[in-house]
Amino acid sequence: MSWFNKKKMDNEQDFNDEEMIDGVVEEVFANDKRRFNKEGERVKVNVKDNETVEKVKSPEVVKLEKELTDERTRRESAEAKLVGVQAKFDEIKTQMERETAEMRQRLMKTLEDRAKQGQFNFLTTLLPVLDNLNLAISASEKDSSFEHLLEGVKGTARSFEQALMNVGVEAVPSIGAEFNPELHEAIDMVETKADDDGRITAEYSRGYKFGDKLLRPARVQVGKALAQTAGE
Repeated sequence: MSWFNKKKMDNEQDFNDEEMIDGVVEEVFANDKRRFNKEGERVKVNVKDNETVEKVKSPEVVKLEKELTDERTRRESAEAKLVGVQAKFDEIKTQMERETAEMRQRLMKTLEDRAKQGQFNFLTTLLPVLDNLNLAISASEKDSSFEHLLEGVKGTARSFEQALMNVGVEAVPSIGAEFNPELHEAIDMVETKADDDGRITAEYSRGYKFGDKLLRPARVQVGKALAQTAGE
């Protein structure tokens, strides 16, 4: 073998060895984990000096990142709206509770004022009764005759009854009226003609109503027809 041929074979062997080495180097760097960052992004690496020169993201990664960012933005916006709604609800609730408490206090005060005013009005109507009673006592001390004493008592009774009427108290109709067990209490019965059967003939104590409520029934005597009495 000539020197020229031997040299040529050596050069070809060196060239093949370089290709093999380059292939090994490329394979090593292809499997090198440093070709991917910690976010999973593929990076270009300078094979010669093993330095990162540029980050490359796949379209799928870019799309997922965008969707993730949009979803995070929507969630943060929804949370902000929810916080605002809750704050508004708490504000309205507090305001309604305060207004309800104030309204309840005003209503209670109004009812108390009305009750006090009713008591005041009733006491005012009773003062003339006391005045008439004092006048009757003074008159009886000056003139102890029965007529003057009776007149003073009658005047006092009339003024007291008028005071009751002024506050809404009404007397229950009795003598001559039909007996009503809801308004009258029968104490006894007396024989009467047929026209007066079931009618009240006498009143022992007057009954009174206050509006639709019965304060007390009238204690009365009720007539009963003679014919019915004979039949029994």
